[in-house]
Amino acid sequence: MMYKGKLVTKAIIPAAGFGTRFLPQTKAMPKEMMPIVDKPIIQYVVEELVAAGIKDIIIVGSSNKRSIEDHFDAPNEDLLANLRAGGDKKKPFIDKIESIANLANFIYVRQKGPYGNATPLMNAAHLINEGEMFIYKWADDFFVAEPNSTKQLIETYEKHGGGVFACKAVEKDQEYNKYGIAAGEKADNYSLKISRIVEKPGKENAPSNLASVSNYLLPHDIFKYIEKASKQPIEGEFAFQPIVQQMINEGYSFYAREIKDGKFYDTGDKLEYLKTIVDFGLKDPELCSEFAEHLMSKVKDTKSICKKAK
Repeated sequence: MMYKGKLVTKAIIPAAGFGTRFLPQTKAMPKEMMPIVDKPIIQYVVEELVAAGIKDIIIVGSSNKRSIEDHFDAPNEDLLANLRAGGDKKKPFIDKIESIANLANFIYVRQKGPYGNATPLMNAAHLINEGEMFIYKWADDFFVAEPNSTKQLIETYEKHGGGVFACKAVEKDQEYNKYGIAAGEKADNYSLKISRIVEKPGKENAPSNLASVSNYLLPHDIFKYIEKASKQPIEGEFAFQPIVQQMINEGYSFYAREIKDGKFYDTGDKLEYLKTIVDFGLKDPELCSEFAEHLMSKVKDTKSICKKAK
């Protein structure tokens, strides 16, 4: 069973987590709003979706995530008045902040239900129409690729039908213990038709080198399976990946798409967040030269630097 030929115009972003790995910073600021140079992480995620043709973005959050809503709302008049008082040199800032609210139609839903990544899907089910395909995308990790990862998922869907998982080639052995690894038969040069996703199998038991990360293109029918699963006793995390496996077993088609010509950034990890800031800082034409010079001055003697950090 597969879907084909439906336009993909909606996305769901789960954003209700507490970001405990970044405490105390995330005590008052949502982890999704932590900056990468001059934009919050979630804006990079939203901009990718919009560039891929997504019109409606459903953010499933919680009571401590109001700053996300405020960020994608129209700028308040006090801020605009302050910028206007700065004259022409401040106009680019006005253009930037006014454009944010017009990126997409934003819908906000409060998360309710058991712990796990199937719950945001369950909470947003009423906003996805029968027969629609939609994107389910994390708010704290993303690819930088051309074409972007969401476009590549849609490309695979348009070619084969069915759902699609974004994947990256494993780069380090420990990633086999961190991600779900796709198993299946080759569908084209970039994709497997999934027979199963093996969660954290370790290198010796991995069926391929494709790790499932970042975002997913899913069919509306997944909501029927989630609703049914929610009525059963839930042990541990209420996860959607086992539900996808059930759908595959019952004849639904899903594909693992390796995102080509891109780099994956996991900003939910402290070290990877710092690496992301460095990479984006070096891409900024205004910052690159002096920032690179500063970094070079600091890395001549890493042993000495790290000793001082202790």
